[in-house]
Amino acid sequence: QVQLVESGGGLVQAGGSLRLSCAASGRTVSTYAVAWFRQSPGKEREFVAAISPSGGSTTYGDSAKGRFTISRDSAKNTVYLQMNSLKPEDTAVHYCAARFAGYSTEVAAIAWTRANRYDYWGQGTQVTVSS
Repeated sequence: QVQLVESGGGLVQAGGSLRLSCAASGRTVSTYAVAWFRQSPGKEREFVAAISPSGGSTTYGDSAKGRFTISRDSAKNTVYLQMNSLKPEDTAVHYCAARFAGYSTEVAAIAWTRANRYDYWGQGTQVTVSS
């Protein structure tokens, strides 16, 4: 079991930056693949980024490529999402999710971009980007 708590959301102007954090408790985050998803009203949950248990493998959704960076700090049991060059269309509730995986697991396969791949979810943090 792992519990996930997101933080770092807020209101930012277009072009600005935010860093989201996903703090894990219960088990060490290095035994889990972790992803960020987001959802805005009336839309389906959208994949943003994923990182492998080792941190050596990452994958990004189209909306995140070139602007967002996912990383992890095993000592702090936390996964981060650095979001730069934010746009109004990035406005959404952002969720982190986790699935138990072997340390050498990579997250390149498309399966890791699907919400049903993940077993544990946080409560979400709101990101609002004003134009």
